[in-house]
Amino acid sequence: MNCVTWTISTIPRPHGGKTSVNEKNVQNTYFIMSYVQARPLLQARAQGQAFATGSPDLGRTWMEAEITSRGALFPGRGLVEWEELLRFEKKENSCFDRDEEGAWTAVKTFSEETGRSYSLYPTAGAPTMLVSGVPMHRIKGTDPWKDTQEKMKALGAFHGCVLDTATGLGYTAILASEKAQTVHTVELDPAAVSIARRNPWSEELFSRPGIERHLGDSAEVVHRFGNGAFSAVIHDPPEPGLGGDLYSLEFYRELFRVLGRGGRLFHYVGNPESPSGARMTRGVVRRLSEAGFGKIVPAPRAFGVTAVKPG
Repeated sequence: MNCVTWTISTIPRPHGGKTSVNEKNVQNTYFIMSYVQARPLLQARAQGQAFATGSPDLGRTWMEAEITSRGALFPGRGLVEWEELLRFEKKENSCFDRDEEGAWTAVKTFSEETGRSYSLYPTAGAPTMLVSGVPMHRIKGTDPWKDTQEKMKALGAFHGCVLDTATGLGYTAILASEKAQTVHTVELDPAAVSIARRNPWSEELFSRPGIERHLGDSAEVVHRFGNGAFSAVIHDPPEPGLGGDLYSLEFYRELFRVLGRGGRLFHYVGNPESPSGARMTRGVVRRLSEAGFGKIVPAPRAFGVTAVKPG
């Protein structure tokens, strides 16, 4: 099967190979922190330590920071003052990065196009993105990176070209690109892309040559792909209140069309043990079946279902 080769909208950036985003030896120039990174440094100061192991990029890389009278000094990044670290500690819902003038600001924005607010939300692992206050990954009992890994495990083996219907922070596209020839990932809102650009865990979304980024509504973009263009589809939409069309029978029929014979689909739905999640799962399964999919089975660890296009 040949991959589609066109793009709707891409912004080229220098690429940096196939290093996994969660490896701690990745080199980058981000200087972004949250309460998770602030507290160990404040504790080291309280204990009178001269140095402490810290992360200047939300836990993606680690290094020895010098504990000075003014703040914590990270080699190659600079100083973060104690006043700022104390502010980070109190703001558990925010991540802060330093601008060119040295000011620390929360990573958030508002989209004039969609009327939605976006912000980067810290966890003990990779951060998630809040869209109008709703987290885009599971964070209870897991973290966004592990959540994405569970979705990829549920999808199973794949090859060739993969469609990721909802880019977000790009974790799905990054993990899928480790196996796929090409990953085509679609994001509705430029504001979400601006948040991803400030997230060190999203760096490879913009650097890996095997990832093709598209800007637009997946319900419309999918019509531009050819029949059988993909060997797998990862459908991880926002909740119906934010992405209702992405749960429709019409959209499922388009996903069926762009999948090759024997192609696999993973569809995130939500907690199957909750009343709303169970109800939503029943509706999704029914519409997927009407669209032509077979072998529709629950993937409870990933909070979704998998399906196959009959061969």
